[in-house]
Order: sequence, then structure tokens, then C-alpha cells
Amino acid sequence: MILAMAGLRQLTRHPWQALLALVGVALGVGVVTAVDLANESAQRAFRFAAQTIGGKATHFISGTPQGLPDQLYVDLRLRRGIRRSAPVVEGQLQVPGAGTLRIVGIDPFAETPFRSFGLRFPRAADIASFLTRPATGLLLYETAVRLKVRQGDSFTVESGGERHRLLVTGFLEPENEVAKQGLQSVVVTDIATAQELLGMVGRLSRIDLIMPEGREGEQKMEQIRSLLPPGAEIIPAASRLGNLQQMTRAFRLNLTALSLLALVVGMFLIYNTMTFSVVRRRRFIGLLRAVGVTRREIFTMLCGEALVIGILGTMSGILLGTLLGTELTRLVTRTINDLYFSLEVVSVTPLPGTFLKASFLGVGATMLAAFPPALEATTTPPRTVVSRITLETRMMRLVPFSGLAGLLFMGAGSCFLLVERSGVIGGFTGLFFIIVGYALLVPAATVTLSRLFRPFISSMMGVVGKMAARGVVASISRTGVATAALVVAVSATLGIGAMVDSFRSTVVGWLDSWLRADVYVTTAGTGTGRNKPPLDPESVELLGRVSGASAVSLTRRISIEGSQGPTEVLAMEVPKETYASYHFREGGGWNTWGAFSRGEVVMVSEPYAYRHRLRVGESISLRTAEGVRRFPVAGVFYDYGSDAGVVLISRAAYIRFWKDPSVDGMGFYAEEGVAAGELAKRLRQPNRLSTLLEGVAAGELAKRLRESPGSRRVMVVENRELRKATLNIFDRTFAITGVLRLLTVTVAFVGILSALMAIQLERSRELAVLRAVGMTPRQAWGMIFGETGLIGIIAGLLSIPLGMLQALALVYVINRRSFGWTMQFSFGYHLVAEALILSMAAALLAGIYPARTLAGTSPALALKEE
Repeated sequence: MILAMAGLRQLTRHPWQALLALVGVALGVGVVTAVDLANESAQRAFRFAAQTIGGKATHFISGTPQGLPDQLYVDLRLRRGIRRSAPVVEGQLQVPGAGTLRIVGIDPFAETPFRSFGLRFPRAADIASFLTRPATGLLLYETAVRLKVRQGDSFTVESGGERHRLLVTGFLEPENEVAKQGLQSVVVTDIATAQELLGMVGRLSRIDLIMPEGREGEQKMEQIRSLLPPGAEIIPAASRLGNLQQMTRAFRLNLTALSLLALVVGMFLIYNTMTFSVVRRRRFIGLLRAVGVTRREIFTMLCGEALVIGILGTMSGILLGTLLGTELTRLVTRTINDLYFSLEVVSVTPLPGTFLKASFLGVGATMLAAFPPALEATTTPPRTVVSRITLETRMMRLVPFSGLAGLLFMGAGSCFLLVERSGVIGGFTGLFFIIVGYALLVPAATVTLSRLFRPFISSMMGVVGKMAARGVVASISRTGVATAALVVAVSATLGIGAMVDSFRSTVVGWLDSWLRADVYVTTAGTGTGRNKPPLDPESVELLGRVSGASAVSLTRRISIEGSQGPTEVLAMEVPKETYASYHFREGGGWNTWGAFSRGEVVMVSEPYAYRHRLRVGESISLRTAEGVRRFPVAGVFYDYGSDAGVVLISRAAYIRFWKDPSVDGMGFYAEEGVAAGELAKRLRQPNRLSTLLEGVAAGELAKRLRESPGSRRVMVVENRELRKATLNIFDRTFAITGVLRLLTVTVAFVGILSALMAIQLERSRELAVLRAVGMTPRQAWGMIFGETGLIGIIAGLLSIPLGMLQALALVYVINRRSFGWTMQFSFGYHLVAEALILSMAAALLAGIYPARTLAGTSPALALKEE
């Protein structure tokens, strides 16, 4: 108890040191907690929505992108007696100014075995209204409040560019909290209403089934398969959820790994704090050992102090992470919407598992970092504990061994990076080993560079400069760790920045080759482009004849559901002159394009080939309107639009095998002498098409596009606008990494401030002697800033090679294993300048407080014990 009180008294006597340690732990734990909350909230929202909408279905029937004929459901239920079946029409609605709603059209009379939406109607007449009146739907009461509508109100929704009014006839009352969270941002309608709103009259999205287990289930599925039209397939319901979760796994894993980096930097801070705690009390510990206190008791006292710091810092970090988690969830959700699938997260609910993980990491990291200095204090004989020079001498002897251990760690890390079978986790493990190994090399590099810089600093600052350079080496036990912490943080910023720059420059080059048309036209709306409603056929024909366009490209993008997950297929018809602009990893060439145009082969994107282990010459199976068909792969092209990958097929082959002549995108190539802006202006003003189209009646197209209440609006965008929008999505995607970079550098700044305070406060007697023999306060400031500035320069220089190593690992190993992309490495000079400026600024700013404190301290007061 006496030792515990002594340890607590030491913490209260030096509150700034304890506070800085607490802040370091709190920031590290806070970042990990925030990322975990964001990942888990997004996953729970998706999982609950899928479970609630999917219900108790064991399988579902999926058709072609056009859907299933609703006559199939009639045949299954009435003619074949498959009573445990339910039709579903599903899609997305845009609510102007309020985001996205997921629409689910159901048959209320078939729903009981599948889903329990808890339909509530205030009056009996509302039930009849829901079943018989067009454009009616049900919402959660909370969703209705968010949309500012009440029962009996109508609100505006958009689908495929069409605007509709939807009447709220009642509310959903789910039976439990899981179902309630799954129904956030969901509107439930009857089948007919959903078909009309989504433009799927006579078609179903899927048919849900509940199949018995064993032989009876197999017999029923064979019976159902005999009724299926070509292009339809029975898919296990569980596979859909698992495949969609797998799509975001690499994204979530990368975020988690980046958040742990802040905790690693925080561990350096804890190590600094506990080392200073031991060194500052070396006389006290020596006296305790001399009067009979055992090593175990000393070790327990120091570990107890670390435990207090760890617990308080972890609690603060969890609170901070909870606050950060809401904003980070918004960024994560936005990225998932941009890259993967539509997702709405209404609330962030902290889970016990998140807090347990954060507590384990925070307290565990604190104790791990505190173990070496605590052990050092117990293994040193009492007489040598009192001597400061003993510690520095021992540290100088350990510097070569630390460097050797660092090389071994970096070698082990390189092995993880080179062995592809180690996967994404192996890649991050290898990167972690390289970072730790490099950090172990920093003390030796600090000693070497300090000696190299000593003549230069001496020539600039005289004796004060020489003392500053020697001070870095003389206190290597603290400066080495402080410099390593700053090197790790700045190199992380440098490495992630280089990775983002490499990715961005690669995407810019890809856009130059992919976006060749001058103006693009597509269905209006804010969807992702997957299964968008097609353009009106007459509009396609008329717009294709606009004057000023030398050529027109036509595209159709669909998603084919399968047991292995969704497959994106892009059917396109482009001018031959654009063939040369596409870049291939494998295959390609004019012969390939000829076979592609005839519909004999397909091409796949690099991520698709990587995920499915495909090479040129192999084949893939796609479910078409004529059944499953195999297509030879003739090329693997670079594509950065989706990490799930895409299959490219000629439009002629798509029409032949999918029986779908529709188009959801058009590209217009301006004639020579016609500006893209002028061409876009013509396409945006349909009332002027009478003067731009040959053989078209005046105002015909304008009237249909502008005045018809059921007409679909189109979106016209120029090449430069589309490029800008794409790069905006890219920048939004990496906004999360920017936040994590900032937090990591903040942790490092706190760490370097703590270390410099420890060094300068420990040298207070030395500075007092110098002040007593004539050193002015200005010279004291100069010596302290010379020392901190030298640490900043050394940290900046050492962070550049480590940052480059991290960038290489991220670009060529981790991103490749995570997403299947090949990126062009880019390491700009501005990143080197940023690293030097950042490390110098952090070190100099951290030196202000110790310099001000010590330069203004009276020499007599500092020497009162002598």
C-alpha cells in the first residue's frame, strides 16, 4: 500500500506527464474504437436489412436482369402447389432532399411464413386502400417522422428519372429491435405499386421459397427447376448475404489496420512516459532497493502506475471513439454507397464487443509498452540505479543489437510481403514487421546522423549548436524512442499519401482511356449505374441522330445474381477508333477486338480476373436468357471502377443471348469543329431538336420528354464533368484515410512533446549549471531548439525511406491482394517536403513548452539540492 501511494504521488506531482500519456492512449484507443464502430454499424445495418427483407426464406428464384415473369409465380403456387413461396419486387427510390428509400413490393396474403413486417392500419378502410389503391405504401413511424410525413400524407419519390407521389396508408410495427433496424429507410407496398414505380409491370425481382430439408426438399427443387424459364436459377438465400458482406471485407480490413497504426504510435508514447518515470525516480528507486524493497515490489509498483494510465486512457479513448464514430460512420457509409451497394445507416449503436476490444487493446498496449522500463528498473543493482550515466552507457551498447534486431524484423516482414498466399492479413503483418524493424534501426541512425550534422550545426550556432548535437546522443535512451515515434507517424502519413497519389494518378490515366466520348447521356437519378432503368427506345433513336456528333456509343450495365455472388456485365457498342485507347494486362489487340465485336469472346477487368483466378484462354459461365452459357476470355483490361470486377461483352452478343435491346447509357463523339459544350447544350434542350434532327417533326421529342407526366428524364453530362464527378467520388473515398492520418500525427505530436519534456526536465540541473556560469536565457532557448530541431530533421529524413517502403507495400502488395488493382507507383517531391516540414514543425512546437519552462527557471532553485 505504501509503494502504491508513492507511485500515485509521483503521478500527481507530474500531472503534465501523466496527462500526455493519458492523451496518447486515449487517441490511439479512440481511433480504433471509432473505426470499429463505423465498420460494425454499417455491417449491422446491412445484415439486419438483409435478414428482415429476406425473412425466413431458404432459397430464392432469380431471373435475368429484366426480372421474372409474374406468371411463373402463379404456376408455382396454384398449378404446382408450392404454397411456401412469395413474390418480391425490390428496388431503390430517391426522395428529393432526403436520401434513398428501399422499396419492397409484397403479396400480403403470401407473406405470413416469410416476413413479419407488422402491418398496422389505423382504420379498416386503410387496409382496402393499401390493397386496391395505386401508389400506397407503409413506413416505420420513425422513418415517417424523418421524412416529415404522417398517415394519410403523400410524398414525392423518384425512380429512373420519373417522379411519383406515394401515399402513406399505415405504419410498420416490427416484432423486435433487429427487424426495426432492418426496416429503417424501407417502404413496403403491394406488388402492383412496386411494379409501376420501378417500371417492372408484369415482372418480379425474385420469388422467395421455404424448402424443407432432406430428400423432400430436393424433390421439390427439381420440380421447381422443371418450371423455370431460361435464365432463371434457384439460389440459396444465405449465399447472397455472405457474398455481399465479402465485397466490403477488404475495405473494412484496410480501415482497421490503419486505425491500429495510431495505437502503435501511442505505444511509443507510453514507453517514453514510463521510461521517464523510471529515470526521473532513479534516486528514489535506488533508495527503495537499498532499504530492502524487493524487485517484484518495484516491478508491481511501476506496472500498477501503467495500469492506472491504461485504464483511464482507455476509458477516455472509448468516449472519444464513440463521438468520432458517428462522423466516421457517415464517411464509411458514403464510401460503401459509392463503391458497392446502397446502404442507409440511421443510428450508431455501440456494442459490448467493440468496448471489450478497445479495452483489451488499450490496457494491453499500455502494459506491453511499460514492461521494458519496469523490467529495467528491477534488474539494475541499487547503486547503479542512482547513476544516470549507467543507463545511457547501457543504451549505447544496445544500439548495435537493436539495429541487428531491426534488420531481422524487416527481413521477416519482407517474407510475408513476398509470399502471396499469406493474403491481406499477411501483407499487413509484413508491413507491421517492417515498421517495427525500421523503428529499431532509428537509434543507431540517430547517433550516426547527429554526428554527421554536428559540424554543420556548430558552424551555424557555435558552442550552443555543438552542445545541442551532443545532447541528442547523450540522451539516446529517450531521444531514440521519441525520434522513432515521430518517424513511424510521419512515414505513415507519407506512405498513405504516396499510395493515394499513386491511385489517383492511375485513375486519372484510366479515365483518359475509358472516357473517350465528349458527352454522355443516361437515365436521370442518383443511382450507381447497376441495373439502372433503360432509356426510352424512341429517345435513343432520336438522340442518336443529333447533328454535331460523328459517332455514338451505346451501353447497358446489368448485375446477374448467382450462388457465387453478383456478376457485373457491361454490354457496349463503341466506335472502332476507340479500341486502341483501352489498356490490357493480358490479351487485347485488333484480332481480339474483332472476335469481341462478333460476340465470340468476352473481356474481364483485372479485379474480376484476380478474384476468380482467370487467365486469357479460360472461360467463364454467365446466366443468360437462354440458360447458362460459357464465354471464352480473350483479354484482361485495367479497370478501377469497382473492386468486384466487370465482364465486358459486345452489345450484339448481349442482345442475342439476353434478348434485351435496351440501352441505359449513350456516348456522343463531337465532330471536328464542334465543341463538347455546344453538343451537350443541344442534347439538354429538346425543344430545339426540331432544328437539330433530320426528318423529325417539330417539337415531337420536346413534348414527350418535357411535358409527358410518365416520361423518363435523361441526364446529359460532358466528359470533363463526368471526370470531375468521378474524381470527387475518389476523394470522398479517401477522406477517411485523411482523418486517420491526421489522428496518427496528433498521437505522434503528443509523444514527441512528452519525450522532449522528459529530456529537458531531467536535464534541469545541467541547464542550471550552465545558466550559473553565464549562459543566457536566449542561449538556453537556442540549445533546446537546436536539439529539438535536429531531432525533427533526423526524423524527417528517416521517415522518407520508411514512407517509401510503406507506399510500395500498399501499392504493390496490400491493394493488389485486397482489390485486385495494379497501380502505377507515384512518389512526388511534395511528399518529401511535407515529411520534412511536418517532422520539423512537430519537433519545434513540442520544444516550446520545455524551453520556456527551463529557460525561465532560476538557477538557484534548480540547484537547491546541491
